[in-house]
Amino acid sequence: MMDISLLLQNFLNGLSIGSIYAIFSLGYTLIFSILGIINFAHGALFTLGAYFTYALMGEAFGFNGLLANLQLPLKLPFFLALLISSMLVGFVGVAIEYIAFRPLRKRKADPLLTVVSSLGVALIIVNLIQYLVGAESYTFPSNTYENLPAAINFGSADKPIPIRTVQIVIFAVCTSILSLLTYAINFSRFGKAMRAVAEDQVTANLLGINTNLFIVSTFFISSFLAGLAGTLVGSSVSISGPYLGITFGLKGLAVIVLGGLGSIPGAVLGGLIIGITEAFVPADYSAYKDAVAFSILLIMLLIKPEGLLGRRFIQKV
Repeated sequence: MMDISLLLQNFLNGLSIGSIYAIFSLGYTLIFSILGIINFAHGALFTLGAYFTYALMGEAFGFNGLLANLQLPLKLPFFLALLISSMLVGFVGVAIEYIAFRPLRKRKADPLLTVVSSLGVALIIVNLIQYLVGAESYTFPSNTYENLPAAINFGSADKPIPIRTVQIVIFAVCTSILSLLTYAINFSRFGKAMRAVAEDQVTANLLGINTNLFIVSTFFISSFLAGLAGTLVGSSVSISGPYLGITFGLKGLAVIVLGGLGSIPGAVLGGLIIGITEAFVPADYSAYKDAVAFSILLIMLLIKPEGLLGRRFIQKV
């Protein structure tokens, strides 16, 4: 039988990684709810956020790539670097909308073409990262979180339950972002207008809502969340290379299908379910953690194809 302290430790670890999955998947969900498409460049933006933060903290890149040995002449604190890098990724997302999505949307192109376009953008970003800074891994400095202890004991002296500080920070940041975003979408004028655009763009236009502005804003928020998640993961483990976001991109798709396409609460719930489930995979089988998300996804598709909190799409003919 699993010890209660180990059970609690795994649960807290699961909340941490699940909250990462949640905010990352929200980026997918926001764009899908507005445009009805999946942005496959989302995983590449996740990777970009980690690299931006690493550079803004004044860390040096390796010996490969066009920018070999580059080190910026500044050393920003982690949380400031996190905010700035996430905003930079947000602006990259806006550029992607202008270049890869808007022209197709104006021509009323088949949604499949937008998928192909976003895949092309993802490949360009990943290969550009590799060309500029190489394919080696990078680790954030040990003092990333400054004077905070490496771990905090949630148990007693006799039965310690140590949780890494980085996981607590990840959970706190993700919870704050999710709360802020939920409030903004449900109670602010901006959020109500965004939901109107998601419901019917033509009607929203007739009501005087600038739909293009809200689409651009959605891309910025979505990309901001991707960059934020990438940095938090990079600071927790490492930046394993330009393809860091590939696995997370696939898991993000599993999360939104599990929770329900276009459902914001569903993305949060799906992320937490997959994160907590992965945390309870025995150490001997940790190599198969990635299979957990897709096993849950397969079961959900067989039992409830619309997802936990999704709604059935009715096609009018």
